[in-house]
Amino acid sequence: MSDTANKPSVLFVCVHNAGRSQMAAAYLAHMSAGQVEVRSAGTAPADSVNPEVVEAMNEVGMDLSAEQPKVLKTETVQESDVVITMGCGDECPYFPGKKYYDWTLDDPAGQGLEAVRPIRDEIKGRVQNLMIELFPALHPDAG
Repeated sequence: MSDTANKPSVLFVCVHNAGRSQMAAAYLAHMSAGQVEVRSAGTAPADSVNPEVVEAMNEVGMDLSAEQPKVLKTETVQESDVVITMGCGDECPYFPGKKYYDWTLDDPAGQGLEAVRPIRDEIKGRVQNLMIELFPALHPDAG
């Protein structure tokens, strides 16, 4: 039996699953040290992760070069405890009993590295706050 059934799960959703949701998933996976099942998907996935996003995340020691955008499936939403949307509006299915957040963030698509860095840093802060709010026992500053 997989122990993922006992882990809380978080799904990050944006339109292309090539920028914001990929960065958020990487940060949560890193900060939770495997204690949270982390997923990301897009309502209209791109062919690949935005190269500027890959470069911006490399600057902070996270390699997204092997990640691939994934299509949002109803089952993925159903299997997640928390769903965080970023710019996909009403396209994300809603299921009662789940915790939903909608993060308003600039889209890094078509932006240069200088524009992607502040988005990356904003996402890091939001993920840190999410850890404190939802998983205080897992947060390194909890005490």
